[in-house]
Amino acid sequence: MQPWLALGPFLPLLLMLAVLPGCFGRSGPERFDVAGTVTHEGRPVPTGRIQFEPDAAQGNSGPAGFAVIENGRFDTASTGRGTVGGPHRVVIVGFDGNAQPDDVLPHGRPLFPTYYTTAVLPKQRTTIDFDVPAK
Repeated sequence: MQPWLALGPFLPLLLMLAVLPGCFGRSGPERFDVAGTVTHEGRPVPTGRIQFEPDAAQGNSGPAGFAVIENGRFDTASTGRGTVGGPHRVVIVGFDGNAQPDDVLPHGRPLFPTYYTTAVLPKQRTTIDFDVPAK
């Protein structure tokens, strides 16, 4: 029996393992981590998400960065993906964190409508804070 024939049952697994690094690798443009705080009406946003979209109108392009907001803090290094730097559109959603058993929203009720703002981010790790206005 040929030795390679013994690999027959494992061939699909071996092929998948060879392809997966390309699917989940960190290829593409260099990314830079962003950390900071998100407040609303002077209080930390209990839970939510912040997204950094390169602003094409300002000549920026690349993949979006994002992070989870927990107790008013976010960090793309621990709960997301970094940004490409440059001008960005920033999208923030925040929730009260008080999910009830019958809620369809697992993070509780929205604290505010989706908030849009802009930021120019450096091409290095940075810290930036956002305060979502009351209305």
